[in-house]
Amino acid sequence: MPFPTLLHSVSYSGSWGQTRLSVDYFVRKSAQLGFSGVMLMAKRPHLSVLDYDAQARAALKMLIEQNGLTKVCLAGYSNFTADLEHAEIPMREMQISYVTELAQLAHDIGADLIRIYTGYEHPGLGYLPQWNLVVEVLQECADRAAPLGVTIGVQNHHDIAVDYRSQRELMQAIDRPNCKPLFDAWPPALQGTDVVEAAREMAPLMPHTTIANYQKRPRFIYEPDVINYRAATPYAQAVPIDEGFIDYKAFLGALSDGGFSGSVAYEMCSPILGGGSVQNLDLYAQSFLLFMSSVE
Repeated sequence: MPFPTLLHSVSYSGSWGQTRLSVDYFVRKSAQLGFSGVMLMAKRPHLSVLDYDAQARAALKMLIEQNGLTKVCLAGYSNFTADLEHAEIPMREMQISYVTELAQLAHDIGADLIRIYTGYEHPGLGYLPQWNLVVEVLQECADRAAPLGVTIGVQNHHDIAVDYRSQRELMQAIDRPNCKPLFDAWPPALQGTDVVEAAREMAPLMPHTTIANYQKRPRFIYEPDVINYRAATPYAQAVPIDEGFIDYKAFLGALSDGGFSGSVAYEMCSPILGGGSVQNLDLYAQSFLLFMSSVE
């Protein structure tokens, strides 16, 4: 089960107060740590379409090749149901334009996959109209990316189609060969879904998955009127890959059994136990590679 391993640059972006590395430094570090590719955060402070002109893109592509990284994908950030209360603002067109620019950027640096999201449910519109909106936008994004040889990957992150059955049905509704699901284990695991069953079903459809692991920290709200505590949603604390509650050996095994042969990215996309020093970030990344080497 030798999957290509990617490191997600969000891990070293400073987004949660952790060490921030430049894109170039991150690319070199990923190679030094032993990853076979990178997943690049497609927004500032990393790979923004506003900051990388043709010359910068050519230089980045050369740097990736010089460091022996053979797999690259972009991590885009979208919410296609945003700002529905202001119909006069062309938010839909702005986001399609962003994804189209990402497709060109991906092509220019030698990547063939863009990870994007669907949308958070918005109170200003019913569920079905939001579903239809997401379908139409993703169809247009896929159509615009197709001539560049780029696949639009839809991660199960936002509310719309976050369940694996809905994610599968979303792909059927979009019906574009270059629009694929990027099914991750942590959302269904937190939702109480059978991750192994879901992985087997999604495996033949997906070219990539991104993984991280967590421990649940119970939370309680004190209610003085009854001198007691009310249970709240647990906090998900990011921990090393082999110390969380998600059984990734079973998940990856189910993917393999189901026919998955894509890439696996590791991300530190929230505050991690032990702090955000570069030494601790590197330790987590190395633990992931060691874990992947043990997966048969």
